[in-house]
Amino acid sequence: MKPNILFLHSHNTGRFIQPYGHAVPTPHIQRLAREGALFHKAFSAAPTCSPSRAAFLTGQHPHCCGMLGLAHRGFGLDEPGHHIARTLRDSGYHTALCGIEHIAAFGRATADVVGYDRVLTDSGASAREVLPCVTDFLNSKPTEPFFACVGIHETHTPYPEPEPATHPAEDDRYCAPPRPFANTPELRKMAAGFKNSARRMDECWGSILETLRENGMDENTYVFCFTDHGLQWPLHIANVGEHGNAAFLVIRGPEHFRGGQAIDAMVSLMDLYPTVCDLAGIDHPSWLQGKSLLPLVDGKTDSLHDRLFFEQTYHASYEPMRAVRSDRHIYIKRYDERDKLVLPNTDDMPAKHDMLQAGWEREPRHQEMLYDLYFDPDQMNNLIDRPELQAVAQDLRTSLERWMRDTDDPLCKGAVPVPEGGCTTDPDDSTPEGVGRPPRVEE
Repeated sequence: MKPNILFLHSHNTGRFIQPYGHAVPTPHIQRLAREGALFHKAFSAAPTCSPSRAAFLTGQHPHCCGMLGLAHRGFGLDEPGHHIARTLRDSGYHTALCGIEHIAAFGRATADVVGYDRVLTDSGASAREVLPCVTDFLNSKPTEPFFACVGIHETHTPYPEPEPATHPAEDDRYCAPPRPFANTPELRKMAAGFKNSARRMDECWGSILETLRENGMDENTYVFCFTDHGLQWPLHIANVGEHGNAAFLVIRGPEHFRGGQAIDAMVSLMDLYPTVCDLAGIDHPSWLQGKSLLPLVDGKTDSLHDRLFFEQTYHASYEPMRAVRSDRHIYIKRYDERDKLVLPNTDDMPAKHDMLQAGWEREPRHQEMLYDLYFDPDQMNNLIDRPELQAVAQDLRTSLERWMRDTDDPLCKGAVPVPEGGCTTDPDDSTPEGVGRPPRVEE
């Protein structure tokens, strides 16, 4: 019998959880890592919601599947038939959706666009709302092999209030914000709120995993537990690179992903689709741009990718960026010739307020960047003009240009318009929704 496939994905978590060494208790994900395989260098294809999700659900770069911006602002898949649920359904899988995917333009129902066999809930995507629907589905003991895609709202902002009386880890006096932020009272409180949200995420995943065990399904189910991209903090979300594209990824299954493996090779969330195809005994569709993880976890290779490519075109505002990462360096290029920050692409939150109060707007905004990820993992020291690194810069620059040409990136032809009827926020505004007016509709 073909194995079941279970996707458990969260919102904006990055790698800021326990299995990656942080003081953010997530014991159920930690247990999953000890039983399966954890990927230390997993990355999304984009640092913003809809493009990153579209990439792992179609196995294509965002600009190749048409998702160049957020679904509720008018962007959608060019070919819904490329969605992993379609491929699995056509191969005998019962497909079920629960919670968020955020890939259907203008708020349309994802199930109508993609064609899932079953939608487990139509009301909300919080862990509290999703959990009973998923456990009911698993308790029904489906007779067919299933693919269940479960997406929850946690850890999206605004975070819930910390509850230190019952969960001491959420005491903001003893919290620290993620890198690269200053240790201030406001940011410690924000980190404490994140811990509450991460706890709710982890408890949801733990209950689902326990239901799998109770029904004897864990012996024939591959669990893919991951997030869409980096944290919803400044310098993370909507920024291509180490923080914005950082994703936690833990996989457990009856074969291959077992024994507490810790993988250091670079991998992409686009690699999930071809991996699922291999596990299900399905030929790889021609459009896939990722690689199966099986040779890596089975010890047949120690590297899948010598380069990974990242992109952003639209978040709330137009801010086109492309990047290429090797194991040591990352090269980033902007395509807007703008010298001021695009503040609408950072959601309103205490961390944004803190940074603006400290003079963030006066920081330089480079058009071309090169960073050494060994000595500068936070990407703070731009080395693009260093004479001794010109060969590295040119190699990565050429690699990025070739990838853009080969994948028919629309940026090669100039500025990318929003879809008809879509909307975007003026980049000179200060918040995602503009200042006292609705988002500007592009002509």
